[in-house]
Amino acid sequence: MTRKNIIILAVILLIFGFALWVLLPLQSTVELVYQAQYSDNVTPEEKTAIMAEGLLAMQQSIDASTAEGTVEEMDSDRIMVELYGLNNTDYANQLIGDINNFIVVDADVHGERLGRAGLRLGLDLQGGLHLLYRADLSAVEPGSEADIMKGIESVLRSRIDPLGVTEPVIVVQGTERIRVDLPGLSITDKEKERLSRVALLEFGELTTDNASAKWVNELGMWKPATAVIDGEEKALTSRYFNQNTYVDIDNMGNLILAFEWDSEGQKISQEVTTRLLGQQLGIFEGDVSLYGEDGQPIAPIVRDVITSSGVINGLSRSEATSLSQQLNAGRLPVSLEIISDETVSPLLGASFVEMAWKAGIIGIALVMLFMILYYRVSGFLASLALVYYGALVLALFKLIPVTLTLAGLGGFILSIGMAVDANVLIFERMKEELRMGRTLSAAVESGFNRAWSAIRDSNITTIIVCIILFWVGSSIDSGAPVRGFALTLGIGVLVSMLTAIIVTRTLLRIVMATPLASRTGLFSVDRGNK
Repeated sequence: MTRKNIIILAVILLIFGFALWVLLPLQSTVELVYQAQYSDNVTPEEKTAIMAEGLLAMQQSIDASTAEGTVEEMDSDRIMVELYGLNNTDYANQLIGDINNFIVVDADVHGERLGRAGLRLGLDLQGGLHLLYRADLSAVEPGSEADIMKGIESVLRSRIDPLGVTEPVIVVQGTERIRVDLPGLSITDKEKERLSRVALLEFGELTTDNASAKWVNELGMWKPATAVIDGEEKALTSRYFNQNTYVDIDNMGNLILAFEWDSEGQKISQEVTTRLLGQQLGIFEGDVSLYGEDGQPIAPIVRDVITSSGVINGLSRSEATSLSQQLNAGRLPVSLEIISDETVSPLLGASFVEMAWKAGIIGIALVMLFMILYYRVSGFLASLALVYYGALVLALFKLIPVTLTLAGLGGFILSIGMAVDANVLIFERMKEELRMGRTLSAAVESGFNRAWSAIRDSNITTIIVCIILFWVGSSIDSGAPVRGFALTLGIGVLVSMLTAIIVTRTLLRIVMATPLASRTGLFSVDRGNK
């Protein structure tokens, strides 16, 4: 065995180990630990009842969501919740909600690798939410539409992140539409509207004029709170917040959402609060009031002139945290209109995905069995290379990341066949060399050299087709399955060339340095003579 082969083998093993580390586990998990809060005079029976109520409430929260998870009692005052497929602890907290007599004392994500949390499954395999927005570009400067859409995409991605989607799919379609796919997630109508609003929050003042009223709630009719700045009337909204809002506890122990105005917001806030001293300032989200944890609309009385910063009281922790994160995500440059809103059920479901994995494993095992029976030691080494190929490709799918749809799985399975096909070409060339009376080592080198041109040309033509398919899929509204097929097939073909030419060849060269090399019959079912 030469030093060169030892170095190549070491590199191959390092890459394989890295691929396994990236790939496993296939799914990330959020783990939350809840601590029960007991009063000083609580009885053992009451402790038991509080724990039972907490276990039930947490399980009901999971059952009411699209997430899968377990709830387990750790000891007499702690409960552990595990939520599978999530990688966002804030979203996990929101999903469980506020549980009476319990607080979260530990939150962690397991299974992340280099910022990636499990293989992505598309809507057809996992289900989720499909949204289609139309941007109002009527007032933008001609020629800036592409930049505006790119900015919308960035803000939407930042606003979606706190929702806990492992990998949202956000794609600009045409000149004014943007598609959002949220695999494995179902969100409320309020959250859908929050994603598309230019300003998440608006401030209002009471009015008795029906014509000017924009909102109506239990406290009366409200119109936007405005101020005239440099001769222009401007409404007080969260679009003038700096992107540094945060949740805190005030001196009285109450939860607050703190914010700061930018320079323009300071001018508007100063004029509005000066005018409304001693009066209520309503806070609204879209067409409705922002409601507090007590179910009442939030409308504090203005006690002082507010210039640089302020706070919002009365929100629950989960609502305040979610709102803060999305306020910090940035402002949309133009308004968005929801033109399509569809909750997608998995076309195939979890049972099909499980069956597909089993079928894939059985199929690969049968291919490996055929290769071993027909090509013997060479087939066994090719089978090892096939395992290497599968681990490396799936690790790349996780890192890039690639969204696996049914079409994408088809491309991956097809690439497995092409990886085997390359080895078949090589081994048949080797058999021809053996029939001509060459030594095994000479047959190996000649087989690879003679088969390489055919493998290279066939794979290059396949990659060209993949590029064309990906371009076509990117040019049409419903081209995601086409792109997925092209991407998975293209990645598979590139990796198959690596495994066939480098991995299998290196393994064969190493075997050539062992006593097995003298037993030519172990490498072919027949040697024959020319």
